[in-house]
Amino acid sequence: MRIDKFLKVSRLIKRREIAKQLCEDEDVFLNGKIAKAMSEVHEGDLLTLKLGKKTILAKICEVRPYAKKEEATEMVEILEVKEEQREADL
Repeated sequence: MRIDKFLKVSRLIKRREIAKQLCEDEDVFLNGKIAKAMSEVHEGDLLTLKLGKKTILAKICEVRPYAKKEEATEMVEILEVKEEQREADL
C-alpha cells in the first residue's frame, strides 16, 4: 500500500492530500529514509512523521486497504512522540 493512503487509513493524517503534501515536503520518513507518496509500506516498517514541532515515531503493525475507527488504532504502534522546545523555553 502507498504511504499516503496508509497514513489516511490509519488515521494518523486526516486527508490523503495532506499526507501527499507531507511527503513532498520531506516530512515523512520510512525506515530512516525520506518517503515519497508512492513509497510502499509493509508490516514492521518504522515510520517517522514531522508535524510542525512534533515528531512521531511509529511502527507499522498491520496494513489494511480500509479500517474502521476502532481498527485503525491497531495498524500502528506509537513508539515515541517528541516535541521541539523553542529557544525561549530553554
